[in-house]
Amino acid sequence: MAVRIRLTRLGRKKKPFYRIIVADSERARDGKFLDIVGTYDPLKDPAEIKIDQDKLQDWMGRGALPTTTVKSLIKKSAPAE
Repeated sequence: MAVRIRLTRLGRKKKPFYRIIVADSERARDGKFLDIVGTYDPLKDPAEIKIDQDKLQDWMGRGALPTTTVKSLIKKSAPAE
């Protein structure tokens, strides 16, 4: 079972809102998931990204791999050092 960190779509038509979730790679996009790690709202200006860093690091430590889109969102949400 390969575990991925990816987006699941919520919201109505033409008004997307996404959750960043941890799910089995073979599950449907909006199917069953293991945990919610954060949210992404592309309609706000600038786009709002909220990620629970503790949960994210815990799942990545267990071997969950983020998709390319989630990887870029993680980079954008990281605090400037």
